Order: sequence, then structure tokens, then C-alpha cells
Amino acid sequence: MSAVRSASHPLVRNLLIAVGVVCVGLGFAGVFVPLLPTTPFLLLAAACFIRSSERFYTWLTTNRFVGSYVRNYMEHRATTIATKVASLSMLWICLVCTGVFFIESWSIRALLLVVGVGVTVHLVSLRTIRRENPVGATEMLDAWKERT
Repeated sequence: MSAVRSASHPLVRNLLIAVGVVCVGLGFAGVFVPLLPTTPFLLLAAACFIRSSERFYTWLTTNRFVGSYVRNYMEHRATTIATKVASLSMLWICLVCTGVFFIESWSIRALLLVVGVGVTVHLVSLRTIRRENPVGATEMLDAWKERT
């Protein structure tokens, strides 16, 4: 049985798909752009897709880059330790570099610090998923070969 509950009006359905696609784009951009949040955009995209398109929802939740991340967050409000470490590392590296090399205003630096602390508190407060059998590089390569 499908979890997708399609919108009844075609205009609403198409609008939800369009908003979802834009949110996916912003979410992927947020991986590389400091202070552009990834998680809220991907979750909003999932919410749009679950109400409009089973195909897009399935694509997002099974995507090899963000699928497990979105599923873990939606189903368990949790993430892996590797995701936490990578996210926090990138966040603080980008914030420190931005604050030191590009920002002269102490008030903007303070704002960056507040945002960084807020994001850190949120990520640390999420439950941590521990994998009993982590997927290694060989298994990932095999899975990729099967898909192509």
C-alpha cells in the first residue's frame, strides 16, 4: 500500500511537485553553501511529494545520496554518527573561514556563532542511529553495478 496521498486537484498536484523540485534543488545546494539548510528543504520536498507524486517521493527517499538521510529523519528523527560528524565539521569549517576571512563586522560574526551553536544543538539532540552491519565500499560498488 502506498504512503502517497495524491492531491485531488491537478493544479494543486502540479504546484506541489514544482515546490518539491525547487526544495530538492535548494537542499542539494545546502550541502555546499554554508548557512543554507539542507534538512528543512529535503523534508519539505518529501512532504510535497508525499501529497503529489509517488514516483518523486520514491525517488527522493531511495536516492543514493540523501535517501537514507531523509528516511531516517522522517521515520526516526535520527541520523547516523557519520552524518553528524560530517555536518558539524563542514558547518564549523565554513563558519570559521567565513568569519575570519570574509566578515569584518563583529555583530555578523556573533550572528554566525549563534546560528552555528543552534544548528549544533539541533544535530546533537537528534538520536544517533548505530548500524550493526555498516555498508562497506565493496557492497556500495556492487549495489551501484546492479543499478546500471
